[in-house]
Amino acid sequence: MDKNSIIGFVLIAAVLIGFSWYSMPSKEEQRAKFVKDSTAQAQRAQAEKAQKAAGFKKQAAVKQEVQQDTTALFHKALVGTAQNVTLKNSKVELTMSTKGATVTKAVIKNYKDNITEGNNVTLFQGADQSLNYTFVAKEANISTADLYFQPSNVTDSTVTFTAEAGPGKAIVMTYTLGSDYMLHSKLHVEGMAGLFAPNSHNIAIDWKGKARQQEKGFTFENRYATLTYHDVEGGTDKLSETSEKIDEEVKEKIDWVAFKNQFFSAVMIAKNDLGEGTLMTSIPHKKGEGYLKTYEAKMKTVFDPTGQKPTEFEFYYGPNDFRLLQKVQKESKFGKELQMERLVYLGWPLFRIINRWFTIYVFDWLSKWFPMGVVLILITILLKFITYPMVKKSYMSSAKMRVLKPKLDAATKQFDKPEDQMQKQQAMMAEYSKYGVSPLSGCLPMFIQMPIWIAMFNFVPNAIQLRGQSFLWMKDLSTYDPIITWNHDIWLLGDHLSLTCILFVGAQVIYTWFTMQMQKDQMVGQQAEQMKMMQWMMYLMPLMFFFMFNDYSSGLNFYYFVSLILSAAIMFILRKTTNDEKLLAVLESRYKDNQNNPQKMKGMMARMQSLQQMQQQQMDDQKRRQQGSNFKKK
Repeated sequence: MDKNSIIGFVLIAAVLIGFSWYSMPSKEEQRAKFVKDSTAQAQRAQAEKAQKAAGFKKQAAVKQEVQQDTTALFHKALVGTAQNVTLKNSKVELTMSTKGATVTKAVIKNYKDNITEGNNVTLFQGADQSLNYTFVAKEANISTADLYFQPSNVTDSTVTFTAEAGPGKAIVMTYTLGSDYMLHSKLHVEGMAGLFAPNSHNIAIDWKGKARQQEKGFTFENRYATLTYHDVEGGTDKLSETSEKIDEEVKEKIDWVAFKNQFFSAVMIAKNDLGEGTLMTSIPHKKGEGYLKTYEAKMKTVFDPTGQKPTEFEFYYGPNDFRLLQKVQKESKFGKELQMERLVYLGWPLFRIINRWFTIYVFDWLSKWFPMGVVLILITILLKFITYPMVKKSYMSSAKMRVLKPKLDAATKQFDKPEDQMQKQQAMMAEYSKYGVSPLSGCLPMFIQMPIWIAMFNFVPNAIQLRGQSFLWMKDLSTYDPIITWNHDIWLLGDHLSLTCILFVGAQVIYTWFTMQMQKDQMVGQQAEQMKMMQWMMYLMPLMFFFMFNDYSSGLNFYYFVSLILSAAIMFILRKTTNDEKLLAVLESRYKDNQNNPQKMKGMMARMQSLQQMQQQQMDDQKRRQQGSNFKKK
């Protein structure tokens, strides 16, 4: 970026800031708008409250009328006392209530609760989650959440809930808990075919849930908690992790919806798909409330009013473990390509490919033999070994430009005026071409390494294997490692200082200084001046990283710290082992060889030189035409 470009950006920023300040309303206008908006919001809230109260009052009246009418549907099922039924195995314990016949508490075993310090994780309980099925009957809608079911066939893995509508009429829900985290469900009606509205072949589903805070770092965990769903045609999508979304319509058919935390999820899977027009809601919570987000999914699926074909669902209450989710898909009885492993976000397609077919395999193999901190170090070393040829190529390109700098200075010293920059560039390209050197060869390998950095940025925060694992001073590699904390959040900083983030930023400063010193030795003329102007911007980047990564997991910061230290060490060793005199002799030999055989100069640099000469010719032609036009006018 040259001086004119920087001045241009500064002027544009000044104009935007000035226009924003000029168009800003006065304090009186702001106050009037605030009062108006507050009044309107209060009126809307009061109207909604009155509408809900009227609806509840009407529902209560209908319920009371049904309870008094001994011939009404579900006369007995509307009255009762809620009881709990527990299904459990070695992996999960599910508490189900006879009111509504749904899961009211899910406990995932063998995973430490980082908030309560318990040995198991409570995914949700009580009012945290609710599930209601609504049938459209001729006289009135039937909501399972209002009914008290009678349990039968109760074991540790099975239960059948029955809500009697009348003699020979009932709604029946059957649950079977698998060997791990999958709960199978069937819903059907008995003797009620004539009671439903004509053409009523759908059942409405309203699923609500709150994502509880499970990890120490609220901000970091909240970044990875999101309502996620899977398209029937393939691929997953999600609502925004940061902004509020209410009744966001999903036009495609979907087959599962997940209320996802960073490391654990509650997933609802439908056998017959969830129809078009599903409405999704995600509302973020504030820090300190104990919850990350409130979720809601309003869906519909196929329902057989004759009762011959049940409506089937499967529920997954468990960890977001890539290999485990692949296994769960095979245990599903629906025979669908669920792609539930997509709950472990691995990044955009290119980065997902790197993580899916390289990182996960290496991570799984190494974790069998080493603790997680050592695994991160070994993965870093392995990646450096793989990319070393590209790094060396990049360095050697810079070294060639460094040893050629005196010759470039001599070849371009006559082009010091601003209007001579095109000729200066041509002279530099000519020199590079003579010696067979390409400046671009030093940039391309570095760009090839960037996908690896970004791939690890996506992989490490989603690796549940790091959760609760300690290494050196880090008590939990999945969250930050504070050296000091305080009670209130500071803007951009939060409520702590992370040691691994400080180490990462320090390593970034060292590596930046090292690379800047190397680049300074190869800059010519105006490039050197521009480099001085860019130095302060390069040193600001680590400061930006500090505010970004202070909340990130210590595992990720530790990986970047080790990676930067190894990169600096590699560059230092290459610098110490490179003999500039021998390198210059090789280039001189190549120069003589190119003089004797001009065909060898037909590489990239020769093509670039030819392109610049063509551009210069076009500029000269245009200048001559302009001068001719001005002469005719005179």
